Amino acid sequence: MRSSILKRTSRWLGVSALALLVGIGGVSTAFVMTGQAATAQVQNVAQIVVPPAAQPQAGFADLVEAVKPAVVSILVEAEESPRDVQRRGGDFDFNFPDLPDGHPFKDFFNQFGQQGQGRGPQGGEAPEPRHFMAAGSGFVISGDGYIVTNNHVVENATKVTVVFDDGTEKVATIVGTDERTDLAVVKIEGTDLPFVNFETEQSRVGDWVVAVGNPFGLGGTVTVGVISGQGRNIGGSNYGDFLQIDAAVNTGNSGGPAFNTKGEVVGVNTAIYSPNGGNVGIAFAIPAATVKGIVDQLVNTGTVTRGYLGVGIQDVNRDIADGVGLADAKGAIVSNIAEDGPAGPAGIKSGDIITAVDGDKIDDALDLSRTIAGKSPDSTVELTIWRDGAETTLSVQLGTLNEAAVAEADQAKPPVPPAPLPAESSVGLTLVPNADGTGGLLIQDVDPESAAAEKGLAVGDAILEINNTPVNTVEEFEAALDAVKAEGRGTALVKASRDGNDRFIGLPLTE
Repeated sequence: MRSSILKRTSRWLGVSALALLVGIGGVSTAFVMTGQAATAQVQNVAQIVVPPAAQPQAGFADLVEAVKPAVVSILVEAEESPRDVQRRGGDFDFNFPDLPDGHPFKDFFNQFGQQGQGRGPQGGEAPEPRHFMAAGSGFVISGDGYIVTNNHVVENATKVTVVFDDGTEKVATIVGTDERTDLAVVKIEGTDLPFVNFETEQSRVGDWVVAVGNPFGLGGTVTVGVISGQGRNIGGSNYGDFLQIDAAVNTGNSGGPAFNTKGEVVGVNTAIYSPNGGNVGIAFAIPAATVKGIVDQLVNTGTVTRGYLGVGIQDVNRDIADGVGLADAKGAIVSNIAEDGPAGPAGIKSGDIITAVDGDKIDDALDLSRTIAGKSPDSTVELTIWRDGAETTLSVQLGTLNEAAVAEADQAKPPVPPAPLPAESSVGLTLVPNADGTGGLLIQDVDPESAAAEKGLAVGDAILEINNTPVNTVEEFEAALDAVKAEGRGTALVKASRDGNDRFIGLPLTE
């Protein structure tokens, strides 16, 4: 088959191929065959001239040669309960540490190929902890041996070995880790070690990036691409300020650096999006500005502290903005207040929309979370708040963020089964007073053709407030909607609760 294809291709080329080949150069000569005689026709064709590049293409060899001594492989011996945490890539099989449930990067690293379910024995005693090997990447940031990598690379480690490009191996100690940003610092003994620096100017979309690391355990490997996005929010992350790059980043690149053309670190490669477990040109790196702040804290104290406001928040969409008379659909609306948090005593209320912190505009809930977390605990911040159709400011002394406090801000009593005597509302909801005495109305039915259904309200949700006014009966509910219409607004701000989580919805009203 192949031979016949080649032959047919050869016959098809025929004289035309000859004409093209001869025509390369200044003057093109075409030969036209007719009958038994051959007549040569000469035709002058304008030559295409490619202008020389402003600078010759030098490639990235010099850059890589300079930075590679500071990029290391991280080999980990770890101990964990027996779970299938095998990661697969191409023809290579490697075991990598599993991520705990709820880890911000679990979904993304599952797409690397981590497929396992527990494989312990059925019944009997609990299985023994499993010992396994793992591999990742890292880079040296100081001459005395501090090294940056990912938290998930060294998580559960009983021994960490650093391998340099020249094959030198050193045992490292873990200085500190930060699960929220998935960063870690380890240290080896040494002096005058080769190291790299973080970028001095913020990179931009379209800038070159060079990723150096240990993909698939192959050792020092180099891939090149560009920054294709900034401020990316990947699923499940509490931080959500990632660089998106298209350089080939694969399993084992985690913790490795992405360099700019100056040889400065612009980010730490952390996650990929992949429907097939391999690189498809969508990788995520923690930006250098974030890494520097976290690493400084880990080196100095071994831990990371963050500011804490103590509020549950959500994005402000167009419907919510219309419901409160806010011109721009930006900011973060407060859905609930944590007990014993700093927000309540400072006067922050549910339904407030935080539009700025210390004068810096807030785009959405993630932006507010990131901004507050970047403040020092016990520092005082000035919040710009939209409340009751007007702007005001409040000063809040921040607390210290911890997981228990975050959970408290998100918790509320779940709704109980609806009481009897439901009543239909004017917006397609069938409502009943909350039987447990905590207030609000429970939804028993939703008209599938209504705006309420379109906005996601469902059976079992609790309606708590309309435009920051508590509603405990259907009469109060309707009166609150009438008040919205009387103000000339076509959208009501509805505070609803589902599974103990409060949220706001902009509900369009029809005449």
